[in-house]
Amino acid sequence: MASEPKDRPDVRVMTEIGIIAQLSNSQLDRTLPDGLSAAQFGVLTHFMRRGGVETPARLARAFQVTKGAMTNTLQRLEAQGFVKIVGDETDGRRKLVTLTEAGARAFNAGLGAMKPHLDGMRAAFTEDEFKAALPFLQALRVWLDENR
Repeated sequence: MASEPKDRPDVRVMTEIGIIAQLSNSQLDRTLPDGLSAAQFGVLTHFMRRGGVETPARLARAFQVTKGAMTNTLQRLEAQGFVKIVGDETDGRRKLVTLTEAGARAFNAGLGAMKPHLDGMRAAFTEDEFKAALPFLQALRVWLDENR
């Protein structure tokens, strides 16, 4: 007799990840400074992690959202001075997005607002537990990214 789907390790891992994502996004929304949404913070995080120049289309693909949703997020970030959006000189149809110094400061402010929560999480688990989880989580992320 086959095991119930809820008992399968793959289903249980994905269920846990989904719950963790929901809980962490909810905490993020409650914690971020006024005027900065989780979606906006995600874009700032992307630029802080990777740097460089992006197009709205590449960002939309990276975040698995529609171009319209990403355009809305980018417009809000631009209105706050957190990103700069300019036309692509080589292709007039495209826009290029870069992080501004104000955007880097907003990212750091968001991270600072999250510090008490992150400190509590760090206190609840050992450094070794965090390090042990990373290889599997990174491999799973790569697999999911390659198989979307």
